[in-house]
Amino acid sequence: MVNLWRNFTFPEEKMATKAFSRPYSQVFIDSPRYNSKNLYKKRRRAMLKALDSFCVFAGIPADPGSEEAYVQTWNKFVQEPAFLYLTGINQAGCYLLLDPATDEEILFVPPKDPFREFWNGRRLGFLKGDSGVRKVTGIADVRPESELWDEIAMRATRLPKGGHAYAYFFEKFRDDHNDRFRKSMLKALRGMDVVLRSAAPLHWKLRLPLEPERIVDAEAAQKVTDGAFREVLSRFGELRTERDLSLMLDYEMQRHSDGDLAFPTICACGKNACCLHYVKNDEPLRAGEMVLLDFGVRIGSLHSDISRTLPVNGRFNPLQKLLYRIVLDAAKEYQKFVRPGVSLREIGNVPWDFIMQELETRLVRGAKGSYKLLYDRRPHGVSHFIGEQIHEGDPGSRSLDVTLEPGMLISCEPGLYGEFSGVFRGKRIFAKIGIRIEDDLLITKGGFRNISENIPKEPDEIERLMPSR
Repeated sequence: MVNLWRNFTFPEEKMATKAFSRPYSQVFIDSPRYNSKNLYKKRRRAMLKALDSFCVFAGIPADPGSEEAYVQTWNKFVQEPAFLYLTGINQAGCYLLLDPATDEEILFVPPKDPFREFWNGRRLGFLKGDSGVRKVTGIADVRPESELWDEIAMRATRLPKGGHAYAYFFEKFRDDHNDRFRKSMLKALRGMDVVLRSAAPLHWKLRLPLEPERIVDAEAAQKVTDGAFREVLSRFGELRTERDLSLMLDYEMQRHSDGDLAFPTICACGKNACCLHYVKNDEPLRAGEMVLLDFGVRIGSLHSDISRTLPVNGRFNPLQKLLYRIVLDAAKEYQKFVRPGVSLREIGNVPWDFIMQELETRLVRGAKGSYKLLYDRRPHGVSHFIGEQIHEGDPGSRSLDVTLEPGMLISCEPGLYGEFSGVFRGKRIFAKIGIRIEDDLLITKGGFRNISENIPKEPDEIERLMPSR
């Protein structure tokens, strides 16, 4: 990439004309499936209703990588998820002020910079007399970000002594950009006898349950993921390495989606699957072993998050099938407890207790086997929320104590990782194995709906769809 911009000049008016003629560069997330501006507006209205004083949401302050001299990282989604959720704006340097006392929503954006747009594409920026930002976002009151702090100070002076204002930050998570904005807010409010509260708890109450529009996106992501997985199963015989497999799966997901993966795909064969966040993805697919896949795609602002574990040669051996069945049955046991009114923490040990019981029953007593786990009973959480982030919820607590309610989307991902042996037809089989099976569950009034149920996971179905080799 060339980097000659410091020596490049345009007359200002010529730059502006050229910049405005270019398309925006993914700075507003719009959906072809519903009216995005109306959805963001509805969310802001709900947030205004939940607040009892003015609140500021800070977008990410700088593009990823731009604070380092040696790197720039360009991803489709670069925004603070809370800010993206309320505005759809996907660029740095923006702020949203909501004030229930005056029923106002004010968007603060950087000044229009046609010179930067010459390099990076069109951005939302303030230009006096221009209505472009209002038209794109649906927010009527747009101001330059240079006016933000004066506006905050003015509104703070209107509050009663001992009153409070809000900013979006996490009480138990520090040193991210939200925390830095919190410190800036405290500095601005110094000497005003105004307390600063976190808006995060109010925000999560609105954000964790998915609206119908986001459920549509989540279901679309499942459909794309299902199609990609089935295509990979049918062509598995062509693949020789973890890299072959992960690249084919990524390609099949991305070419039918908005273009982004939900997260980097994990593709771990054999003992590599015992590393929970394995990223090497370049070793051989060895016949007789299993390969663990953890994968998903983003549609709009929602994701799929799926794990499947496959026999490389297309057929499970008896030990693999026994252990796989235990994990699959653990998921089914856990799902008996998934319903509105419980928290993830309350039911979090169900699958792990089940797995320990079944290892003793099916493997030790049933197959004269043994096992050595790489952890103490519970290797990881069985569920997390899914939303604007693939791991949704307060980063300090993972929202594990939040009571489930209709519209919330959670993962269900029991796993088993360790060294195992068993006797089958008079022959002892040994293996170091990692197995994980993950589905996405949408909470309903009566319990849940598995929106990933069509993605193959029953062992007989997987064997039927895979060529043997």
